[in-house]
Amino acid sequence: MADKENRNETNMPGRYYVDDSCIDCDMCRESASDFFRRDDDIGYSIVYRQPETADELLMAEAALEGCPTQSIGNDGA
Repeated sequence: MADKENRNETNMPGRYYVDDSCIDCDMCRESASDFFRRDDDIGYSIVYRQPETADELLMAEAALEGCPTQSIGNDGA
């Protein structure tokens, strides 16, 4: 489970975030590129845009559930 105390500082503020346990596997960026991208300065994924619509929330949740290291968090859950 992602740890909000260890969230990457460059995440867009909001309910979804990526923490420092990310292994840069690219899964979230491939499945939900509208919300996740690589921060080249830290070498890991971040949330660069928070989902807003019901469909976007489903995409973000699918990325969260598919993360092999459980590095994606959802403070609204």
